[in-house]
Amino acid sequence: MKPTLGEYLASIRADRKMTLRDVEEATEKGVSNAYLSQIENDRIRKPSPNVLHSLAEIYAISFENLMIKAGYLMPSSERADDDRHGRVATFAEHNLTEEEESELLRFLQFIRGKGRTHDST
Repeated sequence: MKPTLGEYLASIRADRKMTLRDVEEATEKGVSNAYLSQIENDRIRKPSPNVLHSLAEIYAISFENLMIKAGYLMPSSERADDDRHGRVATFAEHNLTEEEESELLRFLQFIRGKGRTHDST
């Protein structure tokens, strides 16, 4: 089962060894510790893109991936699930599940496909 946005963000925060208050301070109170706690506990399932952008910057993770997890963007289904190429370097320091890795690779394929679409017009 895929982790929820909240579970994913909680795991990233733990991986970065940050407390809820650390995140609040790093975002200059743009994301309060109480609000982040509600996101991580799945009480808030679709935080604003501004909040997601702040968290992506603080955690040094993909904003687009957070937008997909929050349901703002749809992941590409062009790549077959068994078509894997190893760990994605950007996330190598995080212990990715096989599903997370596959999702990241599908998103990379989506981004690469967007470039080809624009080049042909």
